[in-house]
Amino acid sequence: MKNTILLLIALLIVQSTSRAQDSFSEGPFDQLIIRGATLINGNGAPPQGPVDIVIEKNRIVKVSVVGYPGVAIEADRRPALKKGGREIQAEGMYVLPGFVDMHGHIGGKAQGAEPDYVFKLWMAHGITSVREPSGRGVDFAMDLKRKSAANSIVAPRIFVYTGFGQGTEDAITTGEQAREWVRLNAKKGADGIKFFGAAPEIMSAALDENKKLGLRSACHHAQLDVARWNVVNSARAGLTSMEHWYGLPEALFEDRTVQDYPLDYNYNNEQHRFQEAGKLWKQAAAPYSDHWNKVMEELISLDFTLDPTFNIYEASRDLHRARRAEWHETYTLPSLWRFYAPSKISHGSYWHYWGTEQEVAWKQNYQLWMTFVNEYKNRGGRVTVGSDSGFIYQLYGFAYIREMELLREAGFHPLEIIRAATLNGAEALGFDSEIGTITPGKLADLVLVEANPLENFKALYGTGAIKLTEDNEVVRVGGVKYTVKDGIIYDAKALLKDVKRQVDAAKQAEGYQIRQPGMQE
Repeated sequence: MKNTILLLIALLIVQSTSRAQDSFSEGPFDQLIIRGATLINGNGAPPQGPVDIVIEKNRIVKVSVVGYPGVAIEADRRPALKKGGREIQAEGMYVLPGFVDMHGHIGGKAQGAEPDYVFKLWMAHGITSVREPSGRGVDFAMDLKRKSAANSIVAPRIFVYTGFGQGTEDAITTGEQAREWVRLNAKKGADGIKFFGAAPEIMSAALDENKKLGLRSACHHAQLDVARWNVVNSARAGLTSMEHWYGLPEALFEDRTVQDYPLDYNYNNEQHRFQEAGKLWKQAAAPYSDHWNKVMEELISLDFTLDPTFNIYEASRDLHRARRAEWHETYTLPSLWRFYAPSKISHGSYWHYWGTEQEVAWKQNYQLWMTFVNEYKNRGGRVTVGSDSGFIYQLYGFAYIREMELLREAGFHPLEIIRAATLNGAEALGFDSEIGTITPGKLADLVLVEANPLENFKALYGTGAIKLTEDNEVVRVGGVKYTVKDGIIYDAKALLKDVKRQVDAAKQAEGYQIRQPGMQE
């Protein structure tokens, strides 16, 4: 019976997708001109406009300043539209480079989130490039990467970072085995590797080989190996970015070598794991102390990238807020909602008995963590925007915008956040010659929104921002209007409507209604 229901859900989703496919996009065009928008570029420059942006096929060819705010634009100052060209009248809109999600898992079987669902949520939020840090394997990811590059599917451009050791039947136990795996991964076309930690000799060999091949790398320094190999060890060996924050407090230890684990701790107990992680920053060197400064300066000197993914742990400091986010009702699949719920099995579902004490500890953890990340940026270090969605009540696309808000809380200026979301991500990927700013010669990846995101990042959520009008009427403003990838215009709101259809189909097939954990009625 269960298999029959799952098959019915899949058929309903496929039918829903095929009905709406033609309404999502148009282009590319021999010429596309975006007219009269205010440009918020990814290089830290202040907004400028009105501008006309000329695109030919999938490349930006010209960015023209065509006037002044509040003054009629003279027609002879504007680029001419060629016969058969397409225009977007973007007066009053804001145009930004396409966003780069540096930590985007392409769904997962455990979550029941398939690529089409995930991709549309990402694209609906202006995310045109995604680095997948391990997933269902290099072959699965490379197939999607090729289809995205050909624009035969609705999807961001994909950068594949295979989980270290994926695809091997036997454990990697020697440096030479590590090097062999790295070479095979490169041969399959992957862009890099995602590590979770390993013995020092394994990490050293793998990172060295990967660097020789010119590939990049990321690491979630899991507690199982971090006592012997932390972030500083990785950076010295050639790691190009760290994920989350694991391994960084350990590099900042002064009076211990291991985390202060309770003696009944069990790593496989998810509440133990996340509860104690919320106490880690207090065990590290104090902000601006000699050791704190020394670690920071060394990482910056190594051109090391921090990808903090603040959002994915936010439920740890306010479970109620994350659980009740308004988009869950409309856009979260039943299978994903079940995965989020308290469980001893599902990763990140650590709400065995989560309460005030755990949340307060995590709030203090965030203060110290954010202090390091903000100062890292202030001293010239690279910080990027990554979401790690699909876990812990964080939904694809929506979580990325929340990450922007949390960087603002950490102390970033809104323009610094846009830079982190665009050019910094492109640099970390080694792809900044092609994406990251709206510059002639680069790929035509852009985001168009009808409200100023610098004033309110909530205007980028698919649900928009709540605003009270002069007539005392409550309205929603914003939400990405168009996402342009490779010169193809995607209707962001149509993509969200299709996601809603997919979720409605799944709910209909199951007779499902979202209920809060533990509530039967």
